[in-house]
Amino acid sequence: MALVTEYFGSLAFDETAMQKYLPKETYDSLKKTIDEGRHLDIEIANVVAGAMKDWAISKGCTHFTHWFQPLTGVTAEKHDSFISPVGDGRVIMEFSGKELVRGESDASSFPSGGLRATFEARGYTAWDPTSYAFIKDKTLCIPTAFCSYGGEALDKKTPLLRSMEAIGVQALRILKLFDPDTDVACIRTSVGPEQEYFLVPKEMYDKRRDLIFTGRTLFGAKPPKGQELDDHYYGTIKPQVDAFMKELDEELWKLGILAKTEHNEAAPSQHELAPIYTQANIATDHNQLTMEIMQKVAKRHGLVCLLHEKPFASVSGSGKHNNWSITTNTGVNLLKPGKTPYDNAQFLLFLCAVIKAVDEYQDLLRISAATAGNDHRLGADEAPPAVISIFLGDELSAIIDALETNTHYDPMEKTQLQLGVDTLPPLPKDNTDRNRTSPFAFTGNKFEFRMVGASNSIGDCNTFLNTAVAESLRQFADILERQNDFKSALNDLIRETIKNHKRIIFNGNSYDDAWIKEATEERGLLNLKTTPDALGCFLDEKNVELFARHHVYTKTEMKSRYEITLGNYSKTIRIEAKVMIDMVYKEILPAITSYVKEVCEAGNAKKALGIPSVYEEKMAARLNKITCDIYDRVADLEAAMEGVSERKDKTIRAFYMKDEIIPRMNSLRSCCDEAEYLTAEKDWPYPTYASLLFGLQ
Repeated sequence: MALVTEYFGSLAFDETAMQKYLPKETYDSLKKTIDEGRHLDIEIANVVAGAMKDWAISKGCTHFTHWFQPLTGVTAEKHDSFISPVGDGRVIMEFSGKELVRGESDASSFPSGGLRATFEARGYTAWDPTSYAFIKDKTLCIPTAFCSYGGEALDKKTPLLRSMEAIGVQALRILKLFDPDTDVACIRTSVGPEQEYFLVPKEMYDKRRDLIFTGRTLFGAKPPKGQELDDHYYGTIKPQVDAFMKELDEELWKLGILAKTEHNEAAPSQHELAPIYTQANIATDHNQLTMEIMQKVAKRHGLVCLLHEKPFASVSGSGKHNNWSITTNTGVNLLKPGKTPYDNAQFLLFLCAVIKAVDEYQDLLRISAATAGNDHRLGADEAPPAVISIFLGDELSAIIDALETNTHYDPMEKTQLQLGVDTLPPLPKDNTDRNRTSPFAFTGNKFEFRMVGASNSIGDCNTFLNTAVAESLRQFADILERQNDFKSALNDLIRETIKNHKRIIFNGNSYDDAWIKEATEERGLLNLKTTPDALGCFLDEKNVELFARHHVYTKTEMKSRYEITLGNYSKTIRIEAKVMIDMVYKEILPAITSYVKEVCEAGNAKKALGIPSVYEEKMAARLNKITCDIYDRVADLEAAMEGVSERKDKTIRAFYMKDEIIPRMNSLRSCCDEAEYLTAEKDWPYPTYASLLFGLQ
């Protein structure tokens, strides 16, 4: 069996492959483009294209594709072969720099939110040289951005790259204030997205049309045992799951994806994979690939990987914890406090920039995680509430307080944990605990944004976060660059920022209802509970100005995303409601009726023998009442659904889905789940929660 070190990155055109296939001058030029964001010359692109083609062909490839991330939230690709005719019925394998750098795609069938008319079909893909090309299914995949004929961004990568450039420019201004002779040439954000997911047996999945059409169970009575005993979390990994995880690691490692940690999560059949940090746009590419490969590998093991945020009611949902930091091209993490954070003015200024950004643009962070699926998860079990706050921990909070009041700070000394067992080694105790209830928590040298949904692209949240922090840094640089006494001005700026934005800092239990009341009523923080509520803030003037100032989105691009996200929300709810109606009429009501018939026949048989049939009579009556309730509620949902098409305005329609359709869906579900609880399992039309959650071997 090959060692991991021998095959890691074997399907990626990474530095090892580039050094092997590229001339040294070309390699050095491409490296400067990657490391320092320099412009790539077309002549260099021609050499790279030829080398990339030779490498891909040596791996068995015959086709290439520009791999991009449209506003559907998933990836897209159009395959072209390398062949080129040379006459006499012969062909050669060619790939030019022009084909590498730019591709053309039909943009009319992708969502554009009004950016493009249906007949305006032309769209372009542009190579992102900072993200390595890779091979998937014997096809060379070239990570690209996707834009319209008029230059508008039609994808999630273009705004992300713009935001990375924005924060890099402003952060470098700050570094030059501390050290005018700094050798830092480029600053980028680094991300490590932890991915949660569920695995269920495919044979059971195939019997549930709600899972097939919506990715979540629309019905399902609570099983006798859920996650009450906390015995699944970090528990022994079952053989079937272990085999899946091992193959998943191998497939990811071949692509150069730094899959590092895997374990059982809190809910039965729930698991997590965490990678090592990498540059934000690369991390976004890798996470999209990870989700795709998870689903492919799962099927090879007789499983289905569920990436929905709440596939099962009553147990923890799945998120994607976005661990975010700022790093220089020289390898320095600007959010690392060092041994004496109180004296680390540069760190404190960057910390203040994040605090200010999260406070002023808390609405954008909430919007970045706003989907119909994630609305089910936020505020429940493992997920944070919809209110944004920052956890800093005891040490940083004490430092912040001392700075604000201009008082002396006594550093916290590291202590040893006393475990009371002589044979155990001494453990240094961290000065700060971790807070799993916080939406945005500082965890040592990074911030962990816990609100993102499991199926979401991390492109949006990192775009919004990068841009908001870039704005804080811009304002800081504007102030400090015109001061004669830098140190004094710096101290005043840090103190003023803390005073103005400390309301966003909360180290307590974010699940506590008292916190939600304090946050909204006393601190004035936003509580945007649902997607329609959150999206109402997106086009606020301050947000439009933010993105326009840093050239991340135009107002037109923002309007398009608003339209698309609202539309997706309504479409998702509409599909779910239609599937519920279909399941009730075709599966649930017939199943209950059939079971009632069995019960009645058993009761009649008892009566014929002169035996009392109390159970049968009471059960039949109880189920008959539930059947009538289910019919009334499904009819009510049907009638309400007729009103959806009447509401042409996307905003009005979204709120109609939230206020009228979802409550009726919940009411119908509660009735059907009660019926499932009373009906014999053999008569129920689809696998139960008990089978789905505990069916893995």
